[in-house]
Amino acid sequence: MAHIEFIDTTLRDGQQCHWGMRMQAGQALPATPLIDKVGYEVVDIGGSSQFEVLIRYCQEDPWEGLDLMVASMPNSRFRAGMRTNAAVTFSVSPDSIMDLWMRRLCAHGMDTVWIYDVLLANADKAHRLARVAKETDAMVVIALFYADSPVHTDAFYAERTKLYAASPDVDRFLIYDASGVLTPERARTLIPGIQAAAGGRTIELICHNSIGIASHTYLAAVELGIDRFHTCNRPLSDGPAPPSVDTMARNMEAAGHSHGLDLSHCPAIEENFRAVAKAMGYAVGVPQEYDLFYAQHQVPGGMTGTFKNQLAQHGMPEKYGDVLRETAVVRRELGYPGMATPFSQLVGTLAVLNVVTGKRYSVIPDEVIQYAAGLYGEPVGEIKPDILDRIMSAPRAKQVANTPPPQPTLEELRKELGADLSDDELFLRALVPESDIEKMRAAGPTRRDFSTLSSPELETVASLIRMVDTNYLRYEDQETSLTLRRHRRVAISA
Repeated sequence: MAHIEFIDTTLRDGQQCHWGMRMQAGQALPATPLIDKVGYEVVDIGGSSQFEVLIRYCQEDPWEGLDLMVASMPNSRFRAGMRTNAAVTFSVSPDSIMDLWMRRLCAHGMDTVWIYDVLLANADKAHRLARVAKETDAMVVIALFYADSPVHTDAFYAERTKLYAASPDVDRFLIYDASGVLTPERARTLIPGIQAAAGGRTIELICHNSIGIASHTYLAAVELGIDRFHTCNRPLSDGPAPPSVDTMARNMEAAGHSHGLDLSHCPAIEENFRAVAKAMGYAVGVPQEYDLFYAQHQVPGGMTGTFKNQLAQHGMPEKYGDVLRETAVVRRELGYPGMATPFSQLVGTLAVLNVVTGKRYSVIPDEVIQYAAGLYGEPVGEIKPDILDRIMSAPRAKQVANTPPPQPTLEELRKELGADLSDDELFLRALVPESDIEKMRAAGPTRRDFSTLSSPELETVASLIRMVDTNYLRYEDQETSLTLRRHRRVAISA
């Protein structure tokens, strides 16, 4: 029997899958001291698109929010993740910026980092970032993104694992099933090859519960010697996110394994995030039915809402099934890229364009050209020759393909962005436009109480109270009760 350790990813993967990385510090702080008491080996707290989203859409300083959450969990180890070559969703970032980001994350309390490249094509960049992380003796975890395709064989993963394992700075590997399609049967052939190539290093497993099989796969993995699993607290678990910690802990107990978690804190954690979701109109995780079609298109759960919104804007909501089918075809034609950021968005956007225009590959986004030209790294599988011809004959193809991402030094960036900037501010200004930074600064310091944050209901009531001559206004509907007093914060009750 094994002793199981759990990595909590409520504050990163759970909220990324359900809330699109829009969790603000004030929404998490009531729960973080409780998460600190559960007994997780590591708390995963930061990710690639999180900084970009918080600045652009929430006007919140991600460094300040990160510091507040770290300070609220004195007993925890913290983890953040980054792509090998990008700090923004679709871009390719300079090595100097990636190195700076790694150093600043470690300076802000991240003592374990996970490094990923969905194509598994940039081992040299991963090794460089691992060396940077080791400047502060942080634990380095290399993520092996799982995909189900003819080219993602057991031998492929064993070979790539061996390539990454060549660096002495790599401490662990993480099998990352973002699409949730790793079956127990495939795990029994996949994991032994990775273990043999990993050179005795610890291996973690994360599976999203997109089609309801993650719990089964976790139990199969224990039989193979895996004893580190990623889970989320409800309601940010399940569906497109990893399974819930309380369910998995019970499953491990039922299978005869032990763990050191104190699950008595989970109901209060759940209550906080359900209140946030209700106030903000955010989604929560629900169990998924098994859907074999999902294994064909492998669209991450968070993207389904995007598809529906895009089709609604074009007056084609009935085309949703067509887009999913087209996604499966496009993924095959592009050489089976793994369906995780940025390639899930790249494939999905192209599928929507193909359906909406009615003419396949008539509109080619620059990112698709960059992918075909190898600017993200070498594609795992061969792009169909006729499709490659269409992509590279697009009007902008020659310009995009012949314009590799620039590699400025930090000194050059300081000359461009401001010589007197702190390292934290320099990173933010290299990440998003200055106008977004100015809006974030104008919004003031990070708010620590989610009931003062924006939501559709609060915006409605705030506009009403400005229109009437009163110091008190109450708004009620079937799900929400809001009370506003002029110059006071909003009180929210069920």
